[in-house]
Amino acid sequence: MPTKQATTKAAKKKPEKKPILVIVESPAKAKTIEKYLGSGYVVKASMGHLIDLPKSRIAINVEDNFQPEYITVRGRAKLLKELQMDAKKAKEVLLASDNDREGEAIAFHLRNSINSKYPVPIHRIVFNEITPQAIKDSVQNPMEIDEAKVNAQKARRVLDRLVGYNLSPLLWKKVKNGLSAGRVQSVALRLICEREREVESFIPDEYWTLDADFKKGRSEFSAQLVQYRDAKPELGDEQAVRRIIDEIEGKPCEVADIKTTEKTIRPKAPFTTSKLQQMAANRLGFTSKKTMQIAQQLYEGVNVGSTRVGLITYMRTDSVRISTVALDEVRKWIGEKYPADLPSEPVEYSVEKKAQDAHEAIRPTYVSYTPDYLKEHLTRDQLRLYSIIWERFVSSQMNSAKSRTASIDIKSGDAIFRVSATRVFEKGFYKVIKTLMSKEEKETPLPEMKVGESLDCRAFRPEQHFTQGPSRFTDASIVKTLEEKGIGRPSTYAPIISVLLDRYYVTRSNKQLVPTQLGRMINDILVEHFPAVVDVNFTASVEGKLDEVEESRIQWPEMIGEFYSPFKTRVDEVMANLDSMKGRLDESTDYVCELCGKPMLKKLGRFGFFLACSGFPECRNTRSIPLAKCPRPGCDGEIVARRTKGRGKEFYGCTNYPECDFISHFKPINASCPKCGHFLVEKYDKKNGPFKSCINPECDYLHTQEDVPDPAADGEGDGDE
Repeated sequence: MPTKQATTKAAKKKPEKKPILVIVESPAKAKTIEKYLGSGYVVKASMGHLIDLPKSRIAINVEDNFQPEYITVRGRAKLLKELQMDAKKAKEVLLASDNDREGEAIAFHLRNSINSKYPVPIHRIVFNEITPQAIKDSVQNPMEIDEAKVNAQKARRVLDRLVGYNLSPLLWKKVKNGLSAGRVQSVALRLICEREREVESFIPDEYWTLDADFKKGRSEFSAQLVQYRDAKPELGDEQAVRRIIDEIEGKPCEVADIKTTEKTIRPKAPFTTSKLQQMAANRLGFTSKKTMQIAQQLYEGVNVGSTRVGLITYMRTDSVRISTVALDEVRKWIGEKYPADLPSEPVEYSVEKKAQDAHEAIRPTYVSYTPDYLKEHLTRDQLRLYSIIWERFVSSQMNSAKSRTASIDIKSGDAIFRVSATRVFEKGFYKVIKTLMSKEEKETPLPEMKVGESLDCRAFRPEQHFTQGPSRFTDASIVKTLEEKGIGRPSTYAPIISVLLDRYYVTRSNKQLVPTQLGRMINDILVEHFPAVVDVNFTASVEGKLDEVEESRIQWPEMIGEFYSPFKTRVDEVMANLDSMKGRLDESTDYVCELCGKPMLKKLGRFGFFLACSGFPECRNTRSIPLAKCPRPGCDGEIVARRTKGRGKEFYGCTNYPECDFISHFKPINASCPKCGHFLVEKYDKKNGPFKSCINPECDYLHTQEDVPDPAADGEGDGDE
């Protein structure tokens, strides 16, 4: 029997206060938000989807309005149970997954899973930036789950599952085991394959240009021939150029005309996802995947001294809209730092009609966190990406820049040479742009000249050129094309490219996306037998219908039903009638198996082509395909493609390793240097574009024209970064 004192203590003991459970997607985000909310809150991470379709079967009940059969993701049952138990101990659950369709679906499944066990109150919170104020505002204004947005995600998931899980078995049976085809990725593959055909069919035409070097006082400059005998010069060959030089050489030169024009250069809008990926690819050399990984880190939060800060707003957006609070903050900052370049009113940018406008543009959460301030706290790549985001946002609310271009015509006989120089005389928004400095800033100014003034012609410089065909797609250009054609959404651009690379339908070579032999074969099958699936307009219209589902204007099962019946009928027809193409990718070679003496075959594997013994399965010998003879003196080895551990990045090394440690990070081609006899490698830089150079460090051979044989027609090349 308890004593009176014990009874009194028990009566005085207060009931334990239950916390509020906040569930986000990633541990990094949880860490940041937990610091902002403090005591009374517990923040846990779901690590993405916990409930999803199984991988082992199609799991779509076609007979029941295409209802998906969801299961707990394999390996996630323990985490789901832990979150359910955390919810049981909480007085309320706030679901804070990303503010997009995938995030809404994650919240929807978490709510249902938790409430199936425990009747705890559950609400949805969303935010565009991970800052103390944004998090506190969202917590104070909880909402209900947007089931229309969930239905849009469900519709996309079901449609992609129906396409992928019907086409993949067809490819397994007719082409090669383990292949797959996705709805959106297949359209991107078609675009890449069509561009490759244009590249291959292009026949370059020769043309020439003629520059003349002039001198005035101590200043020297060049001008280009733009007119001859009152017409545009036709310079198709060297003889045409020489005839003009012979006619005007030695004749007096004088300034015939001077024109000055002024141009207003408006700042660009803050970044959307696609524009950020394009800029990061062009300026920083980032793949789309790398850009999004680093942006995710900046969004979720990094340590700035003792404080953890989310540095940018949500990085998946197709809107250029900016909040009033952000506009006020940036205008105040500009007014303090660059008062003369602050417009009287905020600069407005139009939002494209197809933009969902669910989020703001990508911008820094605090303008006061300049790149210079953060350089000690970020990695090199984080700082480079943050810098272009910060500069683009701040510059977007500054005055336009103004430039003045002087165009000078110089007459020599019947020829007119022209030179232009541009100078920015009002820098405006350029004052905050360090990483994106305009080319006008770097041009050498021309000397002062007057009409009628004589000039000294020092030399003529004819130069041969060839017309350039269409360029292969890069990460930047394929993202731009997908956006322009309405294919995919901000969250899908990077995964589209990654999937094509992972499946070895496309490779990267000198930052260009090149379809492999396998990719071309898959594309040919899809274009011929499933034209609707890989039709650009159809794929774009699907995105529009998904938007209508999210707006509750159409029902998602109706949308799926219109597509599925004719599609499934076509799959069955092709499965029954298409001849098998298995083995067509295998090629005979002159290589002999060193284990059993049988011929080796060139076969396609996960990372590209390799050599395998034709005696399989009795002999399972495989090896890499030799690309070149080892250049080391006295070594009889061959150079083959290898991959680093971990990231699997491709490099090229000797088969005699470790006795020979020769390594090249550039891909050898089956061509010898005409100067020294060593093999050539593929390289790329902004000055020369794609070019070939000698592997011998003591040889200066470099070739930029495309007349060197290139054996990479089968699509072998660099893997994903």
